Amino acid sequence: MTSHYLDIRVLPDPETGPAQLLGALYDRLHLTLVQQRLDNIGVSFPDYSLSPRAIGNRLRLHGGEQGLLQFLKTDWLKGMRDHVRLSEIAEVPADARHRTIQRRQYKTSAERLRRRRMKRKGETAEQARAAIPHTIERRPDLPYLHLHSRSTGQTFHLFVALGPLQEKQQAGSFSSHGLSASTTIPWF
Repeated sequence: MTSHYLDIRVLPDPETGPAQLLGALYDRLHLTLVQQRLDNIGVSFPDYSLSPRAIGNRLRLHGGEQGLLQFLKTDWLKGMRDHVRLSEIAEVPADARHRTIQRRQYKTSAERLRRRRMKRKGETAEQARAAIPHTIERRPDLPYLHLHSRSTGQTFHLFVALGPLQEKQQAGSFSSHGLSASTTIPWF
């Protein structure tokens, strides 16, 4: 149950942009959720905007009061404390509406898909180019986080989509990114 929340604001830094800091913060959050095997912490981005496309510089954690307190006892902010400000844990406003916040994945690179196909099917570059046209690429218009995969070492964009506003909360669990296509978080 997401009855409480806390905000984490990324502070301006002359050497590192807010998007990089938010990505680093989110990388740490994800790692901790995986290590602790937690599925009761959800996230939202209160400053999310489609026009202009922006994720903002604030990350909001949602959960039960005790779950958030326990999470904060971990050392997940190590190395980030000078770059962020945490609010107190607070109760969600009674009149808050709810929505899902989910990851949206896109086939954004025809070249990457071709390389993958060449490996999997043993095709030549020409065969893969014929099978996967350039027109398959989609240019997403959603806000995203710039993250680093610990398993592959690669950087990637995690595109974030908001579900429609709902009057009632839908209980459930969250992914290791704090997102869900069915479990809602309060939106205010």
